[in-house]
Amino acid sequence: MRRALGAFATGVTVVTAVDGGEPVGFTCQSFASVSLTPPLVLFCADHRGRSWPRIRAAGRFTANVLAEDQTELCARFGSRAGRKYEGLGWDLSPWGTPSLRGVLARVHAEITAVHTAGDHDVAIGRVLAVETGRETRPLLFFRARFVKTAATAPARPLPS
Repeated sequence: MRRALGAFATGVTVVTAVDGGEPVGFTCQSFASVSLTPPLVLFCADHRGRSWPRIRAAGRFTANVLAEDQTELCARFGSRAGRKYEGLGWDLSPWGTPSLRGVLARVHAEITAVHTAGDHDVAIGRVLAVETGRETRPLLFFRARFVKTAATAPARPLPS
């Protein structure tokens, strides 16, 4: 199953929140838009993860969409070792969530539902705001490795 589904290229996000005054987060490839009206997104989180219970408790999160040159950031938040925010520049959003610098986009949301699905939870978030970042290519994961896309035309800003 892992090999077959690895043929589906995904973007990479870092889902962040603040719990108990401390920033938390994890690398997440299973992030998607659910609905435009109302604006909803989802992400999937492993039950074994240490950050997910804290993000769930916080109730709000930011999905930071990574650019192709942010593999180190992906690895940092995908690791169980060390402090993920140590020495990292980030800002607190108006919604009380960590906004990572240099990302392609940020989606700020409030958790409205959580559904258990096997060894993961599917978290549904009501979008509070979106922000576009720099104009560059996304970080993509395909067949267990990072890949680069061909050059593309500049993206249009998202409607407000």
